[in-house]
Amino acid sequence: MGNKPSNEKLFTTKSLNHMAKNNKNYILFIALSAALGGLLFGYDTAVISGAIGNLTEFFHLSPVETGWAISSALVGCLIGAFFSDFLSDTFGRKITMLITAILFILNSVGTAFPTSFTMFVLFRIVGGIGVGIASMVVPMYIAEIAPPKRRGALVGNYQLAIVIGIVVVYFVNYFIALQGDANWNLNIGWRWMFGSEIIPSLLFLIFIFLIPESPRWLFQKGETSKAIAVLQKLNTAEEVAQVQSEIVNSLHQEDKNQWKHLGSPMFKKALFVGIGLSILQQLTGINAILYYAPEIFKSLGSSTDVSLLETSILGVVNLIFTLFAIKLVDKMGRKPLLYIGSIGMTIALAAVGLFIYFDAVGNWVLPFLLLFMGAFSISWGPIVWVLLSEIFPTKIRSLALAISVFIQWVVNFVVTQFFPTLVENQWLKDHFNGAFPFYLFSVICLFSLFFVWKKVPETKNKTLEQMDTLWK
Repeated sequence: MGNKPSNEKLFTTKSLNHMAKNNKNYILFIALSAALGGLLFGYDTAVISGAIGNLTEFFHLSPVETGWAISSALVGCLIGAFFSDFLSDTFGRKITMLITAILFILNSVGTAFPTSFTMFVLFRIVGGIGVGIASMVVPMYIAEIAPPKRRGALVGNYQLAIVIGIVVVYFVNYFIALQGDANWNLNIGWRWMFGSEIIPSLLFLIFIFLIPESPRWLFQKGETSKAIAVLQKLNTAEEVAQVQSEIVNSLHQEDKNQWKHLGSPMFKKALFVGIGLSILQQLTGINAILYYAPEIFKSLGSSTDVSLLETSILGVVNLIFTLFAIKLVDKMGRKPLLYIGSIGMTIALAAVGLFIYFDAVGNWVLPFLLLFMGAFSISWGPIVWVLLSEIFPTKIRSLALAISVFIQWVVNFVVTQFFPTLVENQWLKDHFNGAFPFYLFSVICLFSLFFVWKKVPETKNKTLEQMDTLWK
């Protein structure tokens, strides 16, 4: 009899631990399912890197048209990002993600069987719309279902999924290219590269049916019973009431007309930082290297097969250091990782520029491009998405996130469209020997270090509701 209370206590403790473990596993499942949208983001944006050479030859494209073949998807991203706030607010996060999955499926089929370059571009834009929507709604959804202490790592899974998509498609492109000779790749191989995207697209569509709607959106729409049911699956019994209270209180502070709040000094400061992070993430030159890596390696003397393999190695480094970022973001904080990344990228790109300028490429360029990729992947890749999903105060969160993501795609488009021009410009070739783009990106990476130091707040272990006080 004397042992009964302690046995009951032990039983209760075990039950709570079991429930907590189940909650953690369920939250992880939800985050990874949603993050498949990130995998498609990476897959769709990087698939063209292995196909662009044959695509250019097949359709007889000029340098400007080659840039357009890649950057046309970014026009779709702009459209998707522009409407992402309206779609996610009106139809919910889950339905919006279903829409993106359908767009990805259409894109994979349309770009595999185009009858003209115009048709190819139109379906690239369709896929881009899906990417643009996903780039806003997926990290926001994950942030809304994640506990504060795990939010950095869980939202970081979105960037991890982007990287996995990039790595997977690099190897897919490499193995497809090995299936035939140059003529086969010119006429058939690049079609298989684009068509292969239908597999992750269908997986994303299936998994979205298996996850719940955001409890925050359900509360916002007055569906309280459904919202509480979701919270009970995501939290322990003791946490449900507290989380519900925080969400409801924050929603009371929201205003349907978020635009009118952007003039407030506090909100302007938050939006300035969000836009700054978005612009600098793209101006590091990451997407110029991701999109054109095989062509960069070819220009430095590698064969087609070797250039695709070297590009795949870049992707593996991207993946490994993104895993480090997810492991460290909630321990070290956001700002220390951004510092590390800015310093590493500055050194790496300056070194690549020097090697190219002095015609000393040899075996030196790849190691420093790997250093650049590792530095980006542990910092500005995942951490910017974490910060964008959490830094904005409640009254402007969805609108500010949509604006920041929209501007991110604008800058991505500019970099992607004009990178070939920077490389091919004769005056720049004569004066910089092809090194100018790398010098330019290096200077911008150095500037990013000072931007983080002066303007970016630390958000480690803060709830989304505490972001309102962060900027005061």
